[in-house]
Amino acid sequence: MKPAIETRDETMPRHVAVIMDGNRRWAKARFLPRLVGHQRGSDAVRRVVEAAADFGIEYLTLYAFSSENWKRPEDEIGDLMGLLRLYLRRDLAELHANGVRIRIIGDRSRLAPDILQLIDQAETRTRDNRRMTVVLAISYGGQGEIVRAARSLAADAVAGRIAPEDIDESLFASRLETAGMPDPDLVIRTSGEKRLSNFLLWQAAYAEFVFVDTLWPDFGRDELEMALREYQSRDRRFGARKE
Repeated sequence: MKPAIETRDETMPRHVAVIMDGNRRWAKARFLPRLVGHQRGSDAVRRVVEAAADFGIEYLTLYAFSSENWKRPEDEIGDLMGLLRLYLRRDLAELHANGVRIRIIGDRSRLAPDILQLIDQAETRTRDNRRMTVVLAISYGGQGEIVRAARSLAADAVAGRIAPEDIDESLFASRLETAGMPDPDLVIRTSGEKRLSNFLLWQAAYAEFVFVDTLWPDFGRDELEMALREYQSRDRRFGARKE
């Protein structure tokens, strides 16, 4: 029997970020419509949120819909937005009851008014929960986030509210949408692909990466535990050298 995973010591990541990849390939391999793959991916989200809370993860960020995903066919975008609506409506009460806080990052300007209302309800209702924070990256792109932060600082500099020499890593990070959150310790990508795909580019500077071949709809507690074990085996030095 494998030993129990260490869930409450310093080797457990505080913040795990996941690039959920492989829904369409999962469906194609089974000769099923794309929508079925996305539906099974939504089921995987629930499994992983529950498992992460059990493992003591403080922050779980899920790459749900990228800024580049708007280039997909309209019917697929509609399916994904429909699943987002369903998730926010159906699972909110359970997440709230389990002490989970919901936070959304990404460019909200392209989201439908009813989705914006559901997001506002989810964030408002769960804002005082402390067991775990689930961050959904929706219409999110790391480059766009960095540009928006730079514009914010530039506007303040032009207005005389800050001096250019005051801008450092800490001040810049405070203008990102993840302000107030720890940077991800571990980034997991499913489906065998090995790239960040414009996800948390600033925040992942010193994250550990675990790439798994499992397609997202098949990802669950066991796969998350394997990734956490891999993380716990790493020697994190943050650019320094241990004597």
